[in-house]
Amino acid sequence: MLCVVLSLSSLASGQKVALKTNLVGDALLNPNIGAEFGVAPKWTIDVPVSFNAWNLSHDRKWKHWFVQPGVRYWFCDRMAGHFVGMHLHGGKYNIGGWDGHVKFLNTDFRRLKDSRFQGWFAGAGISYGYSWILGKHWNLEGEIGIGWAYTRYDRFECAGCGRKVESRRVHNYVGPTKAAINVVYLF
Repeated sequence: MLCVVLSLSSLASGQKVALKTNLVGDALLNPNIGAEFGVAPKWTIDVPVSFNAWNLSHDRKWKHWFVQPGVRYWFCDRMAGHFVGMHLHGGKYNIGGWDGHVKFLNTDFRRLKDSRFQGWFAGAGISYGYSWILGKHWNLEGEIGIGWAYTRYDRFECAGCGRKVESRRVHNYVGPTKAAINVVYLF
């Protein structure tokens, strides 16, 4: 994706293309990058991707990849000020060994302590955000979103064990689907 964005940057002019990273994801050790493309005076297409393949201590797993493409409507100029968006999301995950302590909107994160879940997800959501102009080429952007995700997974006995105890289970998640503080570079 980076190669595509860089090749398009030579054609870009005046807030048509942006590269970004989500500092929230970076702080949680989830390397990520995003690109945003202007498609009309008040509309952009945003495509963030994240990948996490770290091996963690204490037999914990938190591996995933996901993509979350979306469309944004800007109330003033694109890539500046208030915006609302709609996004899709999908990916794969392998998570377990975490002491979750929380049951939230029909999702029991406490199950992550003694089990490992491996599967895929897909869904959609809506978001609101604001982009502050820091300079000619730099913005800081905040965004929050809520939505739904359908997931199909296998559950394993413990984070490090290979014994499968449930197969092809389904879960519907409703809740926060986006939290971002993006550092944005505008071409």
